[in-house]
Amino acid sequence: MPSEPLESSNVVGHRMRSRREELGWSQEKVGVLIGIDESSARARISRYELGLHEAPVKTARQIAEALGAPLEYLYCEDDNLAAVLLSLAKLKPNARKQVVSRWLAELA
Repeated sequence: MPSEPLESSNVVGHRMRSRREELGWSQEKVGVLIGIDESSARARISRYELGLHEAPVKTARQIAEALGAPLEYLYCEDDNLAAVLLSLAKLKPNARKQVVSRWLAELA
């Protein structure tokens, strides 16, 4: 059964929070990892997750990297496709290339 697309207005916040919680990390930890001062890290990441502020792409890229996810994962509205993107990103480049080649061959 296909997943329902997330509301695009806060898909980035949802993905950030989901991945952060999956890792068992605090908002403060993520903020500090991307270079935000410890005193404001939790509040800033919270605002991004809640959709009160939109992270600039440069910041979103830093957050994605800190969370071990590709930037595209943060912007993906479909849960299943987001899971595929995250799984692909976890593969070594050669293995990723093989998986994608097999998928493309099957589609042809």
